[in-house]
Amino acid sequence: MRKTIYNKFDKKAISLLPPVSFSGRIITVLSEQEAEKAVDYLLTSKILGVDTETRPAFHKGETHKVSLLQVANHDTCFLFRLNRIGMCPPIIRLLEDTTVPKIGLSWHDDLLALHRRTAFVPGFFIDLQDIVGLIGIKDLSLQKLYANIFHEKISKRQRLTNWDADVLNDKQQLYASIDAWACVNLYEEISRLMKTKEYDLVEAEEEKTDAGRKQSELSTKS
Repeated sequence: MRKTIYNKFDKKAISLLPPVSFSGRIITVLSEQEAEKAVDYLLTSKILGVDTETRPAFHKGETHKVSLLQVANHDTCFLFRLNRIGMCPPIIRLLEDTTVPKIGLSWHDDLLALHRRTAFVPGFFIDLQDIVGLIGIKDLSLQKLYANIFHEKISKRQRLTNWDADVLNDKQQLYASIDAWACVNLYEEISRLMKTKEYDLVEAEEEKTDAGRKQSELSTKS
């Protein structure tokens, strides 16, 4: 199916889009034994989406370790509560795996944050920010990319909630799952568009700076 995509998607248009729907399984992992089973299952997948969440810091000098690692295939997302189980051996095995491609966004930052918990050698990871430019897209945020390619809205309302909470509520679980699952969808569709060339790229007009706008007004007056 041929698509129209934009080099820069209008942020104002995102609010008008229908919300993303994820009807897959969401499984919270709270022990090393559960992590072992989850990783065994995930590594049978052909592709995985990955993301992390960290408790927000609202005060100068305040920092927190990564609270959550979410990993999804097409229909299931596992939420590894790192604040509860730490970087246990199964999780290290998953992160160091070189057989299954794991798709993230701005994943370099996530890797640095995970390294602050435990040292490991990163396996097979692909960052969406490294490939979207190949089809002419300049936006790098997950929300804009998904809106551009799928015309659906990913809500970011839960981003600054407490990811170290004793129990993650349903909205937090859904938010975290969508962020990982969306990476799979984006990678597969971007790969399809790169292969088939079935898209039309619309170049959005660059917003004028205040200086540029004033110069334009002066030119018009003169």
